[in-house]
Amino acid sequence: MHRRSLASANALNKSTPSNRGVSILSWLLTSTTTEYWHNDLLCQRYEEAQYHSDIASLSHERVRVIFESSAQSHIDAWLAELPFPAYFSVLERENDLIGIEISASKSFTEMMSAFDISVTQHSLAAELLLITAPLPLLKQRGLLVMDMDSTAIQIECIDELAVLAGVGDEVAEVTASAMRGELDFEQSLRLRVSKLANADATIIDTLCKNLPLMPGLTASLAELQANQWKVVVASGGFMPFVNHLMYLLKLDAAFANELIIEDGKLTGHVSGDVVDAQYKATVIGKCAQKWQIETGQVVAIGDGANDIPMIQAADLGIAFHGKPKLINAANLAVNKLDLRALVFCLQAS
Repeated sequence: MHRRSLASANALNKSTPSNRGVSILSWLLTSTTTEYWHNDLLCQRYEEAQYHSDIASLSHERVRVIFESSAQSHIDAWLAELPFPAYFSVLERENDLIGIEISASKSFTEMMSAFDISVTQHSLAAELLLITAPLPLLKQRGLLVMDMDSTAIQIECIDELAVLAGVGDEVAEVTASAMRGELDFEQSLRLRVSKLANADATIIDTLCKNLPLMPGLTASLAELQANQWKVVVASGGFMPFVNHLMYLLKLDAAFANELIIEDGKLTGHVSGDVVDAQYKATVIGKCAQKWQIETGQVVAIGDGANDIPMIQAADLGIAFHGKPKLINAANLAVNKLDLRALVFCLQAS
């Protein structure tokens, strides 16, 4: 297909076909034409890989809109309010979310506010990601380091173990104290684990057999691993569960705390160094060095404040359904969608 250069496209006069009756989104998803007139404003299409070479030099702001097909009519209505010329790209990924990128020389502030209101009012399964720096490349070797509890899986293992051990309320009290800032992570971990003393170790196997993976995890990992990415879990949880995930998901490495078991019972203690926030951050550097991952190709994702050092040590830090402190520290935040959105946080090529 012949494509005009962006410079020549800018020189088009308004005799270009107006695409009457076709929305911006329909033009992007069903048409192959490179130009579209919207309210006398010229919109142009580009390939995702074209951004760095042709558009970044124009000092454009860039946002990505990722959404379920059920939100399509609302995204259409939002785009219909576009008040300035823009460039668009369709983001092709190996899952059924829809992704588009928008780049324009005008500020997106007002449009982003309108988008946030729409998402809130209609409970839309949609995300708007403001891209402020070059993204890691999906189709180049990279490293993903994930938290486990409430990120790779849907539960907090210590809480579920406590329920199985009959001490759920006691552990929940410690968790609440930690969330109020009364305990640091290591204090909280050791105190919660102490509540498990004398519990039958078979509760670990019971929980391993029922670990609920986070929706979208396997789809995104399959796409990453097909592109030679290394995938690691660094967790403040426990080794039996990360080992289970290693086997299930073909992970390259996993780091977590080791529960001490004697005579088939939990002792209420962990052995070795505690995998805390700083430990998780050091995993980034160690794994990147071990596999010689190029600068710019390291991604970390988590949900809690103890993931802040880890995501700050990565080239791209993503908050997934995160706590406010983590969201403030992250480069990008996924709040509404599942982990299928992860690969849309990367540049295709």
